[in-house]
Amino acid sequence: MNSKRSLAVGMVLVLLAAASRLIPHPMNFAPITAIALFGGFYFDRRFAPVLPLAALVLSDAVLGFYDGILWVYGSFLLVTGIGMAAQAKRSVGVVAGSTLAGSVLFFIVTNFGVWQSGLLYPMTTQGLVDCYIAAVPFFRNALAGDVVYVTALFGLYEVAKRYVPGLRTTHA
Repeated sequence: MNSKRSLAVGMVLVLLAAASRLIPHPMNFAPITAIALFGGFYFDRRFAPVLPLAALVLSDAVLGFYDGILWVYGSFLLVTGIGMAAQAKRSVGVVAGSTLAGSVLFFIVTNFGVWQSGLLYPMTTQGLVDCYIAAVPFFRNALAGDVVYVTALFGLYEVAKRYVPGLRTTHA
């Protein structure tokens, strides 16, 4: 993508992602994983991590910052890394596998952070297991949201590339 189009696409993604966190939606059904993967797949390595972090900061400024924020933000940086690692092998299967990997990574990292805080679960192996078990319903929603948003975002972008010449180049 050329830099002007890249910036425009990135800004639109950030604004839409931030806005979608502010409207009523099922718990954990959000586009941030999709934005992180998309940024990793299609944007320059310097700009890709900015997409999910900007969306989070903008929406968290309205929703409120919270304990464990570093675990959440850090996990999305790692998800962006998944997109970067997979960008050379773009295919439906790679995008699907990256989506699942990103969802699982977010689940593991953020729930470890919940357990590690020591506020809800004892600092034991059983406490960690209980934390992960209690989080399974949230994982279902997160995975469903990730699949919906990744499908929409990657699909619409691939269709747009056919009609917008500046989007045909590979990276910003």
